[in-house]
Amino acid sequence: MIRHARVLPVLLLAPLLLTACGSEKADAGAPSGSASATVPEETAAEAPGEGELTVRAEAMGVAPELVYVTEAPGFTLAQQSVGVLGDDGFSATWVDGDTNALLRLAVDRGTITADTCPEQPAGDMSGEHTTCERDGDSWYRTGAGRHEYALPEKGHVVRVSAEADAVPRDVLRAAALAAHRPDAAEIDHLLPSADPAPASPVERGDLLRYGDGAPDNHVDVGG
Repeated sequence: MIRHARVLPVLLLAPLLLTACGSEKADAGAPSGSASATVPEETAAEAPGEGELTVRAEAMGVAPELVYVTEAPGFTLAQQSVGVLGDDGFSATWVDGDTNALLRLAVDRGTITADTCPEQPAGDMSGEHTTCERDGDSWYRTGAGRHEYALPEKGHVVRVSAEADAVPRDVLRAAALAAHRPDAAEIDHLLPSADPAPASPVERGDLLRYGDGAPDNHVDVGG
């Protein structure tokens, strides 16, 4: 009886040990794309992509293909400046936190050539004389105290402008050459969300359920 009592626990433990070992090997050898693989937290919520750009841009009335972004040392995007230009163009402004100088990015349909460049005012200052100078693939334009770099693209023109005495030409040129189509993270920072407005009005707890809440001016007879 004593001999059987000693053997029985060992026999009961053996299947448990084999099960544990088999489970460990299965998990260790599972491919990264299997259900048992752990998904990194940073990939769980990806930044919006091209589809999100289309949704957000069209909600603003901007053509998605006209949305650009730029960068310059010391300048940060002024969120309230992002908006539509003309029919479906795009514009945004960056501000230097130290000097309050402004860099304006504007993208609109059209083209610019040696013949049409002088006719198009620099920095949208209409009625002012504009001078044009070829600078690589872009045009350097001045007029009305402003200067601007204009880069012709397929079917549209990307322009970066500023006050001539506030932003040096080399900074302006660098910002113009840095203009590009936004990536997923830049879209999320550049364009406001396209979340629809609430379907029903928000209830306020300070309003009466009946009547308009005006004071009771009723008086008795003779009053």
